[in-house]
Amino acid sequence: MTMPSRLDQLCAGALDWLGGNLDHFDPYSASARSATHGTAKAALELALLCHCSARLGGAHRERLGGAAALVQTLWQHPGFPQIFDARTEAPSTYRLVYVALAPAGIDDTLRRAALARLAPDFLSPLGKTPYQRLEIRYYADKAGVRHGFAPYAELLQQSGLVTLPATAPRDAALLPDREAYAVTHSSFYLGDFGRTGPGLAGDALARARELVERLLEHCVERDRWDLAAELVLTQFILGVEPLRTPSGAAAVECLIRAQQPNGAIPARSAALKAPGPVPAGELFRLAYHTTLVAALMAMIVSSARSV
Repeated sequence: MTMPSRLDQLCAGALDWLGGNLDHFDPYSASARSATHGTAKAALELALLCHCSARLGGAHRERLGGAAALVQTLWQHPGFPQIFDARTEAPSTYRLVYVALAPAGIDDTLRRAALARLAPDFLSPLGKTPYQRLEIRYYADKAGVRHGFAPYAELLQQSGLVTLPATAPRDAALLPDREAYAVTHSSFYLGDFGRTGPGLAGDALARARELVERLLEHCVERDRWDLAAELVLTQFILGVEPLRTPSGAAAVECLIRAQQPNGAIPARSAALKAPGPVPAGELFRLAYHTTLVAALMAMIVSSARSV
C-alpha cells in the first residue's frame, strides 16, 4: 500500500467517526447537554474542518455532508453565539472565530451581533502576546473586520516559527508544550492551513524545518498523537513533503496505529488514553480533537497531492 493511500485510510476513518458523532458537537442535543466537554469549542473546530474541506473540494466533502449541515444549522441558531459567554474562557476570541468561519448563505444578522459584542480593545495589539496578535489578525482578516495589527511579515518575525528555532533545546522533550503548539498554530495562520507558505526563506526556513523534525521525532517516540498530526501539517506548510521524510512518514504510521477500528484516535496521547472502555460521551471528550486534527492534516496533505 502506498503512503498516500495510508493518508486516505487515516482521513476516511477519522471523518467517518466524526460524522457518526455529530450529536456530541451539537450543544442542543441530549448527548451534548449532559457532556463534560466544551461543545462551543468542539463546534468551532468542526466548522474549521468544514471550511478547509470546502476550499479543497474532492471526495472528502461527501463524508462531511452531515457536519456541514450541522454547522449551517448552528450558525443560524440565535442562541448559539450566546454559549460563548457562559462556557468559554475567551468569549471575544470565540465570537470572532464564529464570524470568520460562518458558512456561505446564512443571515448576516447574528454575525454582526457577535462582532458588536467583542471586547472594546480586542482588535488592538495592545496587551496581546505575539501569538495572540497573529491569531486574532488571521480570524479578523477572514471575517473581513478592520483591526490594528501589524502586517503578517512583521508578525512572522515575532512568531515561534522564527524565535523558537534559535533558542529551543536540542532535546525536543525539554520544549514546553505551549511553545510547541505555538509553532504549529503559527504555521497554520501564516500559511492559511496549507494554502500558502508562511513567508520564511533561507536559514530561517531551514531552522524552522529542523525544529519541526525534532519535535516530530519526539512525538512519535512518545505517541503524542495530536501534536504529531499538527506537526505533519506544519511540515507541509513549510514546503516539505512530509511523507518523504522519516519523521513525517513515521508520524502518519503512528497515527494509523493509534486509530481504532471505528476511526477514532482515542486521546491526545497514549498517556491520556482511557485504560478501558468508557461511555460514549467520555470517549468523545477524549477523542474528538485529535481525531479532527488528524482528519484535517490528512485531508489537506492528500488533497494537495491529488491536484
